[in-house]
Amino acid sequence: MLKSNKNQLKRRKVVYLDYASGALSAEANPGGIHEISMKEKNKLENARATITRILGAHSYEIIFTSGATEANNLAIQGIVLKFWELSSQVGAKLPKLPHIITTNIEHASVLEVCRHLEETKQAEVTYVEVERNGIVDPKKIKKAIKPNTVLVSVMYANNEIGTIQPISEIAKEVRHFNKMNSLGHRPTGEAQKVFFHTDATQAINYLPIRVEKLGVDLMSFNGAKIYGPKGVGILYVKKNTPIKKIMFGGNQEFGLRPGTENVAFATSIAKALQEVEKIKNKEFARLTKLRDYFFEQLAQIFFFSGFPATQRQSLKKGNLGELAINGDLKNRLPNNINITIPGIPSDLLVIELSARGIMAAAKSACKSGDGKASHVIEAINKDIKDTDGSLRFSLGRSTTKKDIEYTVKSLSEILQKLKRWYN
Repeated sequence: MLKSNKNQLKRRKVVYLDYASGALSAEANPGGIHEISMKEKNKLENARATITRILGAHSYEIIFTSGATEANNLAIQGIVLKFWELSSQVGAKLPKLPHIITTNIEHASVLEVCRHLEETKQAEVTYVEVERNGIVDPKKIKKAIKPNTVLVSVMYANNEIGTIQPISEIAKEVRHFNKMNSLGHRPTGEAQKVFFHTDATQAINYLPIRVEKLGVDLMSFNGAKIYGPKGVGILYVKKNTPIKKIMFGGNQEFGLRPGTENVAFATSIAKALQEVEKIKNKEFARLTKLRDYFFEQLAQIFFFSGFPATQRQSLKKGNLGELAINGDLKNRLPNNINITIPGIPSDLLVIELSARGIMAAAKSACKSGDGKASHVIEAINKDIKDTDGSLRFSLGRSTTKKDIEYTVKSLSEILQKLKRWYN
């Protein structure tokens, strides 16, 4: 009898008449309440549950977005807009604008949002300068906090020079301020609280990402950097974090991100994150060895300069001109090599390498081709010139020792060819 019922269900005719919500050839809209929509909704929530378990979060704290750029926009603008909304509800007249603290080496999707809020007089912003090694001092973050501070936003790891920021230590400083602060007050009369956001896009592949241990209130990343699809991102929003949506048109994603959810991409980013966690420790160790080998090979042909002597002593001195390593040698991502070669433009080096089948970058991809020096390199090296070429080599799952040897050999040949550029 049971087998008969199953056969009847399989043979049941399905008439799809919800094409206005979504074509059946694609995914159905997970927002509907009929059977096919509910199946898509289950896939979406299963993906959310997977991400929830990995981050150590709650399901309602995971917001799907189109990428990390949107997630960063939502985090920063959302906090500021919610602050203004609360102030208008009680008719408060604020003596000062809400205050944001960030660093001078953040990704453009953080820096440009902050500048927009400044220009439109929605917030004031403090850009804390990182140290020469590309790492921010948590004490400087602490010093920058004011009674009207609403948000601290510091990236987990830099996308250009790979330096890892002391996120947990910064979180402790923020928590300490929140505990001790009794001067500032929210428009609602509650004690002022500072919230902490980190852009973890570059860190997800290699570093711990349990949100409780990091101590963050908001965290963003995307699928493209973890071997998942482009066009999908995640914003973690801790419970009771006051945030307002920045787009309108629906109540999806707990009212924070309108628009029909991309179920296929949500499922894919969840699977990609699962794979990352599965191989993270092994890949971290493998790439660390390859990264250090890369530096050792460069040291055979270059004279290293521009970083502490204590780090320089472990490297030999080559004779093919001068080269500076950008960012701390140890507190950096295992897959990042960023160097500056004085006197040769970055774009020329990238093109020459590309002609030999080596794909590298001069700076962040979203800023490539704008004709300007990297703001990150300028931040850690005040003496950088337009003719000084910075190169970012970032390793991945397919990178081998032979790839590195071929790259260093090719770079040596390129510099011999372009030696007339040297002064």
